[in-house]
Amino acid sequence: MDARHDRRPRYRIAALAVVPLLLLSGCAGGGGGGETHVGGEANLQLPDLGSVTFLGMPGDVLLGLGLIVCALGLAFGVLTYTQLKKMPAHQAMREISELIYTTCKTYLRQQGKFLLLLWAFIATIIVVYYLSLGFGVGKTAVVIAFSLIGMGGSYAVAWYGIRVNTLANSRTAHAAIGGRPLPLHDIPLRSGMSIGMVLISVELAMMLIILVFLPGEIAGACFIGFAIGESLGASALRIAGGIFTKIADIGADLMKIVLHIKEDDARNPGVIADCTGDNAGDSVGPSADGFETYGVTGVALITFILLGVHDQSVQIQLLVWIFVIRAVMVIASGVSYFINAAITRSRYAEAEEMDFEKPLTSLVWLTSVICIASTFLTSALLISDMPDGMWWKLSLIVSCGTLAGAVIPELVKVFTSVKARHTQEVVVSSNKGGASLGILSGLVSGNFSAYWLGMAIAGLMAIAYWISTLGLGELMLAPAVFAFGLVAFGFLGMGPVTIAVDSYGPVTDNAQSVFELSTIEEAGVEDDLEREFGRRPDFEKAKFLLEANDGAGNTFKATAKPVLIGTAVVGATTMIFSIMMGLTGGLEHDVENLSLLHAPFLLGLLVGGAVIYWFTGAAIQAVTTGAYRAVEFIGANIKLDGDAKRASDEDSSKVVQICTQYAQRGMFNIFLGVFFATLAFAFVEPFFFIGYLIAMALFGLYQAIFMANAGGAWDNAKKLVEVDLAAKGTPLHDATIIGDTVGDPYKDTSSVALNPVIKFTTLFGLLAVELSVLLRNNFSTTLTGVLAAVFLIASMVFVYRSFYSMRINESLENIKVEVVEAS
Repeated sequence: MDARHDRRPRYRIAALAVVPLLLLSGCAGGGGGGETHVGGEANLQLPDLGSVTFLGMPGDVLLGLGLIVCALGLAFGVLTYTQLKKMPAHQAMREISELIYTTCKTYLRQQGKFLLLLWAFIATIIVVYYLSLGFGVGKTAVVIAFSLIGMGGSYAVAWYGIRVNTLANSRTAHAAIGGRPLPLHDIPLRSGMSIGMVLISVELAMMLIILVFLPGEIAGACFIGFAIGESLGASALRIAGGIFTKIADIGADLMKIVLHIKEDDARNPGVIADCTGDNAGDSVGPSADGFETYGVTGVALITFILLGVHDQSVQIQLLVWIFVIRAVMVIASGVSYFINAAITRSRYAEAEEMDFEKPLTSLVWLTSVICIASTFLTSALLISDMPDGMWWKLSLIVSCGTLAGAVIPELVKVFTSVKARHTQEVVVSSNKGGASLGILSGLVSGNFSAYWLGMAIAGLMAIAYWISTLGLGELMLAPAVFAFGLVAFGFLGMGPVTIAVDSYGPVTDNAQSVFELSTIEEAGVEDDLEREFGRRPDFEKAKFLLEANDGAGNTFKATAKPVLIGTAVVGATTMIFSIMMGLTGGLEHDVENLSLLHAPFLLGLLVGGAVIYWFTGAAIQAVTTGAYRAVEFIGANIKLDGDAKRASDEDSSKVVQICTQYAQRGMFNIFLGVFFATLAFAFVEPFFFIGYLIAMALFGLYQAIFMANAGGAWDNAKKLVEVDLAAKGTPLHDATIIGDTVGDPYKDTSSVALNPVIKFTTLFGLLAVELSVLLRNNFSTTLTGVLAAVFLIASMVFVYRSFYSMRINESLENIKVEVVEAS
């Protein structure tokens, strides 16, 4: 079809969408006639934290001591980094590891420039918003600066994550030659804890600095700017990283079927890109995501306390209590790690075999128990003087979230572990039914997981809600919302360990690739290795251990995803409350508009779900086209004949370039689609927008859980065939590879990116909806309606582009010719 004709449906669709939107905007208006309060979060003033004493110290001094904890966490990270760097690794493995890191650096530099471009869009809205509220240029500049700091924090911890992981991958690969499994567990977990401790310590330090050292009248606005910045960074890095890694992964994996080559064949130019993608998607993305999740949840709670709690002394008690708990949980996570490491060493120091999942499971549970005990002890010391036993009630609510951090991984393992019956069912289905039945079985696993995890999250939130009815209403408005925020807070209490077990996966995945790419089996170094390890190297056993460890890494990568998405949804509830408070004057008027009887609210619920499904499709489309181009290039350039042992650096760089190109194109279309949609729907009608946010959170929760766990089941089904059945190269293996390539963008692109996108939309929407109310009050609904229409058209252009400009663009006639020639 001619491109000029192909554009016509786009304009028809845009026109059809804009007309009802203008009508809906024209109907907007308060139902109660009260005056809507705008700029609520911008005008939030932190109370004087030093006016209340805790343990004989003013509150701000006690919080200042939390910076010492942050410094200890950073010291732990630096020490671990130094230890990893000094660990032995064969020179060939070091070279591959450094090549991967060099490629990652190139990718991250490009992403950094792209982030600044996206930030310019956000900064424009922030400037307009704060200047419209009467903030001076200087005050607005401070907010803008903190949005940059937030984005820079997400970017910096992502960079640190890939540096640590690319050190650990070669050390893990080398340790496998020794034939003992313990080092293969210890090195990835040590690197993961380094990332987790640095990430949480940096985030906590930044928030403490705002709390303790900035003037109270600007701190609230700085928190919002900081949170929006880190959400922007996490969203972009998650989207782009997820697209990049799965283009490379699928491109490399499909070569195993097409050309019947082994896993991570060094002659395959897609393998280096795959290794880079493991870090871009499974290290950069989670690091930025975890950083942002920890910060946004804290900002949501701060905002709630300042808006929903009227007694200033209670505000101070709750603020100090929350952040002291956070500091204590950092210590608890570190203590848990050392205890678990000692137990693991005593059990497996001389072992020849090891269940790699067991010590990771015990670490998660041990951390949960210690964090819960620490929560109760700290609460008893700090807020035991609050009325009606509030210290233990609040502790119990937080513990619901901390318990979820251990329960959810157990439930995820039921659907994704190599031992899980659901995963085994994928293999059994694939054995006779090929990839078709294997894919169907994986879909079953994802759907069932959404049910059980949804019930678990709802159950824990219900317990928190029940506790909130036991007197919290006397201290604050909407105590149930605060309880839900504390559940999200508890989710992240064991943040360093959650990040650690997530980061375990990309190291184990890379270690396999580094081992193969080093071609160490052909290097004739057995005598040197025997002197080092005290035994003759068994390369086959080394590969078996690396693959088994990668299965554990796959499982625990899967366990962290629902924790983060659950936190996003529960935390978004608390932030949405801030918008409700501003629109209803502290729940004094227009409350009836938060109802299905208010048509715009219901319509917002419908539209929020629609956006989630577009987002999912757009992300997978970017992966599909990029993977097609990668497979096309690899198939045309791979050299299986001749003496070449490894693909050329030039060919490997070209595959990386393809991955980067489609990752950035996909991210640009998707992010701007979300950005303009947020503005459009915020300007349509405020209560429409609240419905929109709620729907995004709920649809996003179940879509993310379903996709993540279906993908995890397909991934470990392939691993089960490779390790337990030793059936590489068989039709069964081919079938599970196809299932895995379907699951790749499910679990590592669309599902994981929903988490930061939901939080970014909620945070950025907080400014957008209040700006729309300000314009509506000062000018007219006509202006906001027109702006809504303009923003919606802009959003739809990028929605359109996310498919039509990302198509493969191969004609059916060309395919027909190829089929005829092949036959």
